[in-house]
Amino acid sequence: MSLDLVTANLTSPLLLFFLLGVVAAGLRSDLSFPESLTRSMAIYLLVAIGFKGGTQLASVGLDPRILAAIGAAVVLSILMPLLAFPVLRRLGVNGLDAATIAAHYGSASLVTFLAAMAFLASRGLTPEAYLITLLAVMESPAIIVGMLLARRATAIEARPGHGLREGLTNGSVVLLVGATLIGVISGPTGATELNGFLEVPFKGILALFLLDMGTLAGRRLREASHLTKGLVAFAVIAPLVGGTLGLLVGTGLGVSIAGTTLLATLGASASYIVAPAAFRHAYPSADTALAVTMALGITFPFNLLIGIPLYWTAATMLAA
Repeated sequence: MSLDLVTANLTSPLLLFFLLGVVAAGLRSDLSFPESLTRSMAIYLLVAIGFKGGTQLASVGLDPRILAAIGAAVVLSILMPLLAFPVLRRLGVNGLDAATIAAHYGSASLVTFLAAMAFLASRGLTPEAYLITLLAVMESPAIIVGMLLARRATAIEARPGHGLREGLTNGSVVLLVGATLIGVISGPTGATELNGFLEVPFKGILALFLLDMGTLAGRRLREASHLTKGLVAFAVIAPLVGGTLGLLVGTGLGVSIAGTTLLATLGASASYIVAPAAFRHAYPSADTALAVTMALGITFPFNLLIGIPLYWTAATMLAA
């Protein structure tokens, strides 16, 4: 990465709002967002990104390349927890918690995806419209694999069917898929009708959401008591592995530089919304707090500060 690229990323208002939240948490400020507001912003972002992707998808249609990308995303979502689980076990993590963390790192992060979209937009790059669908399909497979790993590694029984159902029907997944389908059905006409609501305020609301995420990440790091050096290293190396796999998939499918960057970001991101909810329901004794601390407190800032610009640089070099 060039120094100019690093400087541009570090001076991005979105990243600076996130860092402001981290600093506020470090100073033990009382800065906080009402939970209802945080949920409202998350719903808005899910609807906006899903609807926009759907309207763009309507203009390009469905072809074998899109189906191949969806299949590759599912494979990537399954592969990541399978790779992560034995590494976590060697780091001394018990079977249930290793499966929990592995599922988080196989599943994808909406906010990291949005940050990558904003990064690309600031450089005048537009990824393929269908890539938004990959964000939705990468949530459940990793959670299901994590559940299966947990059942093999421990005698603890999950609540019957609860975890798998949560992974498949979680509100975030349903809303994202639903908004995408609405965008596909309404097409360009729908995009014009909702432009003032879903397009214009988008970056401002994303900035506020990242500020809230920054305060949460700062508090998670401050309160982390079981975070060993090995787990910190894992939280940095895992996104590099997932990002590399995403780069290979994007290059192999002939996706654009922007699209390959997004695929790498999806592979590198870790869920801290859907996966924790699924495991809290299925395995109440699982240490989801540790998984969220790693995903949100370490991997997410790493991707924002270093990962996304690095994946874009690598995608540019591979396309040369």
